[in-house]
Amino acid sequence: QEVTVFKLLTRGINREPGGDIELDVANLGLLPGLTEPDVLQSIQALPGIQSINETISDINIRGGTNDQNLVLWDGVKMYQTGHFFGLISAFNPYLNNNAKIIRNGSSAVYTDGISGTIDIQSDNNLAKRFQGGAGINMISADAFLKIPFSDKVTLQVAGRRSITDLLNTPMFKNYFDRMFRNTDVTQFSTAGTDTTFNSDENFYFYDVSANLLVNISPKDELNINFINFFNDLKYQENINLAGSDDSKTSSLRQQSLAGSLQYKRNWNRQLYSGLQFLVSSYRLNGVNFDIPNNQRVIQENEVLDLGIRLDTRWMLNNSWDFLFGYHFTEAGIGNLEEVNNPEFFRFIKQVLRTHALFAEANFIPGSKTSLRFGLRGNYLQKFQKILLEPRLAFSQQFGQGFSFELLGELKHQATTQVIDLQNDFLGVENRRWILSNNNDVPIVRSKQISSAFIFQRPALLISLEGYYKYVSGITSSSQAFQNQFQLERTAGDYEIYGAEFLVNWKNEMFSAWSSYSIADNHYFFPDLIPSQFPNNLDIRHTVNAGLTWSLRDFEASTGINWHSGKPFTTAASVNNGEIIYDTPNESRLPDYFRLDLSVRYNFSFSKNVFGQLSGSVWNLTNNRNIFNTYYQVEGSENLRQVDQVALGITPNLSFRVTF
Repeated sequence: QEVTVFKLLTRGINREPGGDIELDVANLGLLPGLTEPDVLQSIQALPGIQSINETISDINIRGGTNDQNLVLWDGVKMYQTGHFFGLISAFNPYLNNNAKIIRNGSSAVYTDGISGTIDIQSDNNLAKRFQGGAGINMISADAFLKIPFSDKVTLQVAGRRSITDLLNTPMFKNYFDRMFRNTDVTQFSTAGTDTTFNSDENFYFYDVSANLLVNISPKDELNINFINFFNDLKYQENINLAGSDDSKTSSLRQQSLAGSLQYKRNWNRQLYSGLQFLVSSYRLNGVNFDIPNNQRVIQENEVLDLGIRLDTRWMLNNSWDFLFGYHFTEAGIGNLEEVNNPEFFRFIKQVLRTHALFAEANFIPGSKTSLRFGLRGNYLQKFQKILLEPRLAFSQQFGQGFSFELLGELKHQATTQVIDLQNDFLGVENRRWILSNNNDVPIVRSKQISSAFIFQRPALLISLEGYYKYVSGITSSSQAFQNQFQLERTAGDYEIYGAEFLVNWKNEMFSAWSSYSIADNHYFFPDLIPSQFPNNLDIRHTVNAGLTWSLRDFEASTGINWHSGKPFTTAASVNNGEIIYDTPNESRLPDYFRLDLSVRYNFSFSKNVFGQLSGSVWNLTNNRNIFNTYYQVEGSENLRQVDQVALGITPNLSFRVTF
């Protein structure tokens, strides 16, 4: 049955009945501060989704941490999403066809992602002719090809590499300063006669992806997908120690490899089946040398996630269809820590196998009503534990343009990230994946319910949505505490109440929008004193507003992003080298404000060769936005406050050619 979708903000963003947000990446319009159709950047224009520290690798959906998001690429769970330690999306936008963003009421197909799901799909359409493109901006260069070997076989390949080790652009300087300010990479120390007289940093990244599409027959399809991310930072420190030279190279390396093989069978017009084999691998390797103290620290984090999913959809009639399936996953995560002085070695590896059965019914009796309800049953083999998770998404249109939505879900996840210390490895925040042991690292579980009222006319959309979310089983080591709880290891919960309001007016040339979000997000840790206090991600008020203008081949977009300050804990004094803190998260950072601008011009070199020139300015007013504050002890009794500052004014230029 035909259903009505709600178009949001700019071309290519649609809100479906049931609350899911669809991004048509290939046709995505311009958004403030961006030059490319980046999924993970674009979704931050939506209410309830933001990154408090401006990184792709730390997207917060309705007050949750980034590790509580399920990020899928062609059905494969990804454990790394960013380059440049999270400032740049690792997914090449020119092979991505669409993306689905789910904040609540997810399908029973999905597991994990207690805060939200970001499901990115590659282009699965066979190419009718040879196509390609290439581009360069102030950080990286990329290219892609779509090669039709026949009318039934297409190969798609894409690659991107940073130019940061070849060209020192203003954008790279700002990114580098943003990531490594107040770290060992940019701050030199002296100790007695030791003198740091030289250092050299080398950083680069790349990603490659490939998709093979095969139409075996009119009823059978085969898709094979592959992706690889790589980040590498080398930091060489040269020291003159009592007249003797010494040189050591510290390094931090991230790599992800993922792939899937998917077979689809259309038995007839009413029955469809799919079988998918999934593999995802992530590896973090770090070596940190402290020459004055003759110390070497090695850290490794390795993830291997294997899966099989079988699903069948049966369309009973024009109003009812049913989905049934089985999903098996095996996740193995290893963590290694080694120190030479004093000697210390620890290696922990855990494996968890999960079997899941899911069933779902979709009822669409007409263009005004949509109902999806499902149940997912999970069996965690290691813990001999069964978790039942119902899902609901209901939408009803009534009157002249009015509609009502009701969404709800229960979810769990057994993987989480830990942060041992915020600035302990080259001074760069280092997050590592771990598995639940159903003891001091519990299974994280969530329950969420939300309702929305929407009014839509051809030129106007108004929506008001309220939600409640409760998450249990979080660990304090995953919350990035930098106060009296930094070294604590305990489990707790968080609870958030929130509301989101959006107004979007548009015509053929303009689209203007404004959104306001309010939320109350607080922790409860029974073993901490006090046990209840504001969440580290408790952003009470958020405002986004933007304007996009398009005229034939020219587009321009500008917008503001404002939110109230993030909670932090002030330090009262230092006692014998130990910091004495005030009440946790009682203070607030200054408000955050950013004004962004983007322009884009499309033109033709010939009938089949096209060009695109884009430019953007991030934080046009160069506002000094502090996204985090913590304290350090200098000497024995001196207290030092460290403010982590977001990007200042950052320009970017992009040039592309497609054919």
